[in-house]
Amino acid sequence: MIPIRFGTAGWRAIIAQDFTFQNVRIVAQAIADYLKSQKLHHKQTIVGYDSRFLSEDFARAVSEVITANSIQILLCQRDAPTPAIALEILRRKAAGSINITASHNPPEYSGIKFSTSWGGPALPEVTRELEERCALYASEGKTIPRLSLNDGRKKKLVLDLDPSENYMKQVRNLIDFKALKKAKLSVVCDLLYGTARDYLDTLLKESGSKVTVLHDHRDVLFGGHAPDPSRENLSELMETMKRQKSDIGLATDGDSDRFGIIDSDGSFLTPNEILPLVLDHLIRTRNWKGVVARSVMTSHFLDAVAKNEGIEVRETPVGFKYIAEVMLKENFILGGEESGGLTIKGHIPEKDGILACLLLAEVRAAAKKPLRQSLLELQKKVGFFYTHRSNFHVPLEKMNTLKDKLSSHPPTTMGEFHVKRIVDLDGIKFIMKDQSWLGIRLSGTEPVVRMYVESDSQKKLDKLIAHGKRLIV
Repeated sequence: MIPIRFGTAGWRAIIAQDFTFQNVRIVAQAIADYLKSQKLHHKQTIVGYDSRFLSEDFARAVSEVITANSIQILLCQRDAPTPAIALEILRRKAAGSINITASHNPPEYSGIKFSTSWGGPALPEVTRELEERCALYASEGKTIPRLSLNDGRKKKLVLDLDPSENYMKQVRNLIDFKALKKAKLSVVCDLLYGTARDYLDTLLKESGSKVTVLHDHRDVLFGGHAPDPSRENLSELMETMKRQKSDIGLATDGDSDRFGIIDSDGSFLTPNEILPLVLDHLIRTRNWKGVVARSVMTSHFLDAVAKNEGIEVRETPVGFKYIAEVMLKENFILGGEESGGLTIKGHIPEKDGILACLLLAEVRAAAKKPLRQSLLELQKKVGFFYTHRSNFHVPLEKMNTLKDKLSSHPPTTMGEFHVKRIVDLDGIKFIMKDQSWLGIRLSGTEPVVRMYVESDSQKKLDKLIAHGKRLIV
């Protein structure tokens, strides 16, 4: 058996290969042990799941183990968005949640995301403890206790949960629905067969928008590709937008924690472009002051908007749990990451794709112009930022060699670019004298090297990309 390892957002593996009922029960028992060790076993634990193959059955397996440890659970009645589950943790002061989800991963994957009592994903010190417990149970071959759902209900250890009403109420309080109703936007909404069904589409219809909904039913194969709201996966949304001449296109991933945004001309806006737009809008409409948090490989475009308004930026390692930590400790305005995560003040310490989509609809409604036009105006004010991200599949030996080279002999120049400083918060990030930067992260779970590049012109960006490729390949 391959050891169970928790990444930035939980344990993920291929169904029937490593993601088996036996391994799911092992993880559930490890979590039950952790809750008891923290004296949280007297509180409720939420069990949720996404729309993937066998998700409800894996959730049932988790429930049987947790209740066998005399811990009461709140079991979601249907697949539910990760942000809605996170809100319930806080609302009910629960011990945490166990969510069967592989988020935006391909359909053959499933996963377990464990969130703790503060509403965000478990931090590394917790997941390391879970990994150790899982390894022990796997090696010893101990029988994992189970209590049937029927017996759990009889003992009042299993209660049903529908998180939709409270979540929708929360979102209505955070979004300016008056502005949306006044704008009467034409919206195309792609739910990608995921958990945002009856959430995002319902809220958009409530807003008075003219809504066209795509993929609003469960398909465990997600139409044959990963439920990831990336440019590559939203071609149908783009085509529908152009055909209908709609104002905005909105999409969420499988568990609704990531977002994808399409402008009225059918073009895809990256999260690196979206985050500064949202921050600028929140400052102007809410008059919020405080700090902004972003992951280390996210565009400095966000920093430029923050600086222009006298707002400080906190740079974090990759993983939304680190942004959530900032949210809990400081006067927080917004947090985001280039992979499509966002949350705001007054909301959950977890990324929320549904909220992000509605915020962008609000931005579009308030501006009364295409998002690209608003983006151009903002860039003219704070500066232009050109970004690039690419993945390199390399042999494990080469990854180790690259790791040693970057740590022992990092380059001080890359052609015309001179390294001013190095950030080693997560991976390695070379900040150049002209403020261009190149970041490299080595995956801890697969033989992949990720490269992130940013500059203030396309020409300089292309040159820096070439230097980065030579460094990696």
